[in-house]
Amino acid sequence: MAKAQGAPAPDFEPAGELKIGQVGIANLRIRTLDVGRLAAEMRDRVQRAPKLFARGAVIIDFGGLPALPDAATARALLEALREAGALPVALAWGNSENEQLAVELGLPLLARFRAQYESSAGATAPAMPDPAPPPAAPAATEPPRAAAGASRQGSGGPGLIQASAVRSGQQVYAENRDLTVLAAVGAGAEVIADGSIHIYGALRGRALAGAQGNARARIFCREFHAELVAVAGHYKVLEEIPAELRGKAVQVWLEGDQLNIATLD
Repeated sequence: MAKAQGAPAPDFEPAGELKIGQVGIANLRIRTLDVGRLAAEMRDRVQRAPKLFARGAVIIDFGGLPALPDAATARALLEALREAGALPVALAWGNSENEQLAVELGLPLLARFRAQYESSAGATAPAMPDPAPPPAAPAATEPPRAAAGASRQGSGGPGLIQASAVRSGQQVYAENRDLTVLAAVGAGAEVIADGSIHIYGALRGRALAGAQGNARARIFCREFHAELVAVAGHYKVLEEIPAELRGKAVQVWLEGDQLNIATLD
């Protein structure tokens, strides 16, 4: 059948851009104010990674829209996201109108996630030394390394070393520095760093590098089974990761908006 004249081109861009921040809280930046479409996208995310996103805390960011929605539309969006399996807990900081909307919705305002988007969109992350990966056999075709001076955000001093295993329900956070874990990160555990993350054991939980928006941070691990990995909020969950990478020594890095994962051996 011939395509109807004047039919709009299909829109493949997501209506909402989801990023993962500290303590596993997700930030949903609304790009297109289509309640049904946003709910469908969230429902799909929950279905693909139910352990991660089911009843997952989400901050709603209207900063990607030309104007704020009215309170009735915002309430409809919150309810639709709840029905999709997410848990909206706050609005991202904005202007005085945004603050008034938060009051009407009975939600708090959080500022940190807006700062992450602004830094990733325009500002260059402060320099840090290029991280060294855990010992592994040289790769035949190793992916490009970050340039020297690419990793440390802030001046937090030496990297944090976690000698013991990080068990389910535990969290380790390296503020303004790299994190090195000498043992395993168990399923349900979470390791976070404002710099890069080096894991010398198995990674079965979540690893979030560049938590304050440093897109040059990386993740290295000896045995990859991660529930989720993220760099500067860009994430992948286990269901999106090729099976051939599981159990391997890998590194994770960001190029533009694309999160890459490749073997080290």
